[in-house]
Formats: sequence, structure tokens, C-alpha cells
Amino acid sequence: MTKLYDRDFFGWTQDQADALRRRSVNELDWENLLEEVEGIGKQARGELRSHLIVLLAHLLKWRLQPERRSRSWMFTILEQRREAERMVDENPSLKPELPEILADAYKTARLRAAREPRLTIKRFPAENPFTWEMAMTEAVGEPD
Repeated sequence: MTKLYDRDFFGWTQDQADALRRRSVNELDWENLLEEVEGIGKQARGELRSHLIVLLAHLLKWRLQPERRSRSWMFTILEQRREAERMVDENPSLKPELPEILADAYKTARLRAAREPRLTIKRFPAENPFTWEMAMTEAVGEPD
């Protein structure tokens, strides 16, 4: 089974799904199934982290560059909030991990925001100033 996993992943998934449907435990590739299931969980966490990076970077720019605020920034913030909320709604067991995911995402968001002209990394707090609630609710206007 591992050989099929290595040479035809799609075929392997179909075989494994069929074995699961038939409840044929002896045909399951337990080692690779475990790895794939864990990978799916990591993927959901990573997707949430990606949305939070974009969101936090834009919130930082929003705070530090009020003269450059734009409709585009506002819609990026609103869109990333919606996607982050969707990820947590679909994966509620991510909720206890939010502080850790936010802290990690902030490190990258800070670097991303510092790419803006007239901003240096020193202008941003070293530690994440946003809680989940703040990131989801800080006022940025309403779409028209």
C-alpha cells in the first residue's frame, strides 16, 4: 500500500476511501492515513494563519498610516476577517489555539507591513497588540 501512496497518491486515496467504506481495516494504510489526517489539521491551522497575517498587516498599516487608508485596504481587512471567522466556525477546535496562532501570524504581519514606504519595523510593536476580538472588530468603516 505504501508503494501506491508513493507513486499514485490519488489512486491511494481512492483505495483507502473504498476500504474505509467497506470497513476493511486490514486494507488500510494506517501509517500514511495518520500522516494525511494530521496534515489536514495542519493545513486548516495554516490557512487560518495566512488569513491572519494579511489581516494583521493591513490593520497595522491602517493604524499607522491614516493618510493612506483606502477602500482597498478596508475591503482586504473585511475579507480576511470573514475568511478567518469562517475557518474558526468550520474548525471550532482551533479556538483554544487562537492566541498562539495570532502571535505567530503577527511576526510575519509585522514584517509585511514594514514593506510599506515610510514605515520601518521599529514603528510596530514587537509583541502582538491584537487579541482575536480586536482584530475582528477594530473599526475600519463600512462598505458602500
